[in-house]
Amino acid sequence: MSHPLDFGVQSYCFRHFKDNKDVAAKVLEIGLNKIEVCGVHADFFNPTAWAGIVKIYRDAGVEIISIGVQTFTGSDTEKAWFECAALAGAKHISAHFRVESFGAAIAKVRKWSQEFGVRVGIHPHGGYMFGGQPDVMQHLLSLGSPEVGICMDTAWVMQIGPQRGNPVQWVKDFGSSLYGLHYKDFAFRPDGSWEDTIVGQGNLDLPALVKALQEANFDGMAVLEYEADVENPVPALRRCVEAMRKVGQA
Repeated sequence: MSHPLDFGVQSYCFRHFKDNKDVAAKVLEIGLNKIEVCGVHADFFNPTAWAGIVKIYRDAGVEIISIGVQTFTGSDTEKAWFECAALAGAKHISAHFRVESFGAAIAKVRKWSQEFGVRVGIHPHGGYMFGGQPDVMQHLLSLGSPEVGICMDTAWVMQIGPQRGNPVQWVKDFGSSLYGLHYKDFAFRPDGSWEDTIVGQGNLDLPALVKALQEANFDGMAVLEYEADVENPVPALRRCVEAMRKVGQA
């Protein structure tokens, strides 16, 4: 299996379910055994409590491959997030930075990344958060590389518009700076709004994306993310998994 097709799921898909035992069971139910855990399901300021959560997933046979998305501001307390990632054996944290504090925050993140052996991938969030545009991302990478790279969310990349928001082009442009990936898809309405879809059934060219990732030798963290059907996400997530595996068989 090529690395772009070795994927897990974001725990935010299961945000209606607060018990991590339930979440672990649902990960297995959709046919996966890897997860990126978000703040809905853990307090990353509390490594002691986090250790118990890690055990829940390990006992269930689910590997924690990342945590996040975390917003770094440069507070010394955020070092705990690296402790939590390392405790789980994860090598990646998905992250945001803020326009008023990114300079100081990136400097601390680089130090913590070196200390714990955990990379940070900036999660672009379309036009809604700092770091969504390619030129801003290039500047952040110039300050943070090699400890700081990108966790590309394919749906939010598309949200900035077709000229600058082509996920396949992002793979080609950013290449080895891609440390993480959220496979997510939107269908866009004429007014610019959107809705979540099964991955590959909206505006995302899934086969072209996977091909580009393979050609770029992507070796980072990858998860599915589907935010609709909050109270019953399993059927749609199963279809997402099937869509991903179908691409792998092509």
